[in-house]
Amino acid sequence: MSIEEKKTGLDPEMEPQGPDGQEMALDDERRVKVLSPGAMVAKRFFRNKLAMAGVVILIIMFIFSYIGGMISPYGESQIFEDYEEVVTDFAGATVNTDYRYTEAYDGSLPSAARTSMILAVNNGETSYEAGENTYVLQEIGENSYTISGTATVAQADRLAGSYVLSSEAIEVTDDLTAAFNEAMDAGAASFTYDGVEYTITGSGRTYYISAMQELGFATQEIIEASALSYEAKKEALVATLNGDSSFTADGTSYSVEIDGQSAVISTGSEEVGVISPYSIQGIENGTVISTELRAAIIEAIETDTTEFTLTDAEGNAVDYEVVRENTRYTIRTASQTRLIQTYLAPSSSHWLGTDGAGMDILTRLMYGGRISLMIGFVVVILETIIGVVLGGLAGYFGKWVDMLIMRIVDIFYCIPTWPILIILGAVMDSYQVGAQTRIYFMMVVLAILNWPFIARIVRGQILSLREQEFMVAAEATGISVSRRIFRHLVPNVIPQLIVQCTMSLGGIILTESTMSFLGIGVKFPYASWGNIISSVSNVFVMTNYWYCWIPAGFCILVTVLGFNFVGDGLRDAFDPKMKR
Repeated sequence: MSIEEKKTGLDPEMEPQGPDGQEMALDDERRVKVLSPGAMVAKRFFRNKLAMAGVVILIIMFIFSYIGGMISPYGESQIFEDYEEVVTDFAGATVNTDYRYTEAYDGSLPSAARTSMILAVNNGETSYEAGENTYVLQEIGENSYTISGTATVAQADRLAGSYVLSSEAIEVTDDLTAAFNEAMDAGAASFTYDGVEYTITGSGRTYYISAMQELGFATQEIIEASALSYEAKKEALVATLNGDSSFTADGTSYSVEIDGQSAVISTGSEEVGVISPYSIQGIENGTVISTELRAAIIEAIETDTTEFTLTDAEGNAVDYEVVRENTRYTIRTASQTRLIQTYLAPSSSHWLGTDGAGMDILTRLMYGGRISLMIGFVVVILETIIGVVLGGLAGYFGKWVDMLIMRIVDIFYCIPTWPILIILGAVMDSYQVGAQTRIYFMMVVLAILNWPFIARIVRGQILSLREQEFMVAAEATGISVSRRIFRHLVPNVIPQLIVQCTMSLGGIILTESTMSFLGIGVKFPYASWGNIISSVSNVFVMTNYWYCWIPAGFCILVTVLGFNFVGDGLRDAFDPKMKR
């Protein structure tokens, strides 16, 4: 290598050569690499640091939303629950001061008879009238009375020259039927059978037989013995009031174990009922209190015991607590209660905690990103298609076509967007439109409301392009109108459309988030960044559970910022003069 070559650091063998093998000078035009317009745009775009930052942000958000949702161990609407042992109110007990009625048969003591009975007892009367009937009271113990009265006990129907009796209140025997027929043959209005006087009323083929009989009893004691008959309940009450240790009813012997003011009725080793002055009822509807538990509660109340343990039907020992509040007693017990894990703080299981519905916030953000990004892209594609078609027609044909389309554009510009969106949301709520269908409706409505701006851009560009030489040449060669518009004019508008669509994506995401925040957009169980923020319904949640809304707001912020950076970069790349 020569001294000159060493100075220059060039090797003659490495010098660029032309097609003919001759060396090329530094200013030789053949050394200049010519880039295509697309390559020049891409080169300027990739040199823009803000644009590349936007691309990185959008790539991260797409990976977070679509791939993150796939690898997340939780579901979009999965609710996290836990079971804890919580002491809750199980039953309540009070000392009864009202009369409770037990009927000899259904409907034997109507409400009028019960109300008048209380007045008669307060006045010290032994009989009273209610409606058209007379009732007789007989005291069987303290605050306990049997109630007798005249009531229809049987019905007689004439068949084949004789009467056939039917009754649910008394036993119909052949002797009773014979006594009734004799009275009817004699034209008597009453007859006596087995020491009971019966009255006959009616005419024609049907007669009614009435008699003074025991219709039921009233007492302030609470009788809990659903398996016992009327007679057994009455005898149990009498035995309890008299302090007897046993009684017989319906051919069965019962034992009575009196403890304080209460008594337990048993047959053999089985407890069949409890009589006490305490009214015990479950806190929740449908709560069944067994005879054993009722007896244990009464015993705890009378012995001032605050805690007791009882074995349930499954053989498990259950602890109960008795709390007194004036004249009322509350029975509490520990039970396994399902608790939704709401507003859990961030942890290794839930990196961003849980929301007010007990769902994982990070997973909801991933799925919410899918919805928000999908709505943004679909709306932009739809509004671009509508705007390009109408704007292209208006710009190319002009005259009345341009006038008509531009007036339609003006009408759409005059439509108040947010009132329309709120009204449509209320209508969909009224018709109970499904959550998935709402998303489709929302995308269509947003596209219809946003296409005029695209149409104006396309029209303006085509108005300036249609008079240029390449369009005159295209018309001279006989190319069809549709081909001239969509193959020669519209492609020249695409750079501006790309910039505008990229800038619009951020606006659509903001609009969707606002709609969902106001409750007129995406509905549960689907998640979007807007309805995640809308779950923060009060200042307390906003100030104490920041992780419920700040991450969603951050996702909206960086995504819209990324689209704006990319849009600005594309604008500068397509038209670098605007940056000067």
